[in-house]
Amino acid sequence: MENILAPAAKARISTPVIALALYAVASGYLMSLIPLMLPYYGLDSSLASWLASVFYVGLLLGAIIIEPIVSRLGHKHTLGLCLAVFAITSLVMPILTHSSVWLVARLVAGFSVAGIFVVVESWLLQGSPSIRAKRLGLYMAALYGGSAIGQLGISYVDVGGYVPFLIIGVLVCSSITVVLFGRCEQPQSESIAHLTAKQILKLSHAAIIGSIVSGLVIGAIYGMMPLELADQGIENSDIGSLMALIILGGMLVQPVVPWMSKYLGRTLLMAFFCLLGTLAVSLVMFDDDMRLMASGLFLLGMAAFALYPIAINLSCDNLEAKYIVSATQVMLFSYSIGSVLGPVIADHYMSQEHSLLGYLFSILLATCLYMLAASLKFKNHVVAGE
Repeated sequence: MENILAPAAKARISTPVIALALYAVASGYLMSLIPLMLPYYGLDSSLASWLASVFYVGLLLGAIIIEPIVSRLGHKHTLGLCLAVFAITSLVMPILTHSSVWLVARLVAGFSVAGIFVVVESWLLQGSPSIRAKRLGLYMAALYGGSAIGQLGISYVDVGGYVPFLIIGVLVCSSITVVLFGRCEQPQSESIAHLTAKQILKLSHAAIIGSIVSGLVIGAIYGMMPLELADQGIENSDIGSLMALIILGGMLVQPVVPWMSKYLGRTLLMAFFCLLGTLAVSLVMFDDDMRLMASGLFLLGMAAFALYPIAINLSCDNLEAKYIVSATQVMLFSYSIGSVLGPVIADHYMSQEHSLLGYLFSILLATCLYMLAASLKFKNHVVAGE
């Protein structure tokens, strides 16, 4: 999503994709592990929301600052450096079990993850729009598929002790090895045009809101859902599987989104997925049956992870090619703001009857109504223009 696109032809993309997949397994495992391990290390469960938020603060800062590092070191070495930093911040947590240390570690981890995303995305966003779309689908499949596999670690490994962190360390080190020794052709940096403040204000408001809501929902799911499921009396072995179902839904919906875009406007499509998410949350909220819960969480994953790619495409409509990367930067910034606020706002719902599920229901329903209104307004505007 940054400004380091590459025009190289027939560039090898297997190296960054494999490295991303290995990182995603480790990161997905760690994301669900953190809220569950707090009591084991004598830390208050309320710290979970702050750990999630501070991670996304790091992601926000990294998205803004990482570009000069990539320009100076190149894609390959920057990716290796960011993966190494992520590994260090993960391994320090069981050694120094203080809330302040964990908060700093997750902040730095967020910064490093921004670098990972910037490098891999700019590596893959090459060539014609059709090639970019296919590579973006491959990128999301690797990211969400790896994250889904990572959730299963909770089912097969105890949440306490050093073993989970050793597994995470091995996975990230394997990713670094792939980057440093895998055959790859790094993209060459090239300058692109940046959107002015006036141009940014002219971007689709629905796209910006869609990105923010995506962050509000996904940030809360990653940061708080394991704790929500544990509070409902679900065993750790089942929590990992349910979290994997959420992310699996997000992975499987990716090829469906471009197909549906042919028949529905993007704003209306976001309304559809918000409605789907609302119905999915209702399944989980009002029925204790495990099969219905699993189905609801799967559908929730489809809804939550569909919003961001739709918002990016909407923001790039009618833009010159030289502005596309700058527009995606705005979307990443918007997503990061939502990701920072999501866990904190959701934490206030945890003491209420429906806790996190009530928060997700409220956010998705309100967004659905907004997108429907925005879609009708746009349709009326087009008709009036004709």
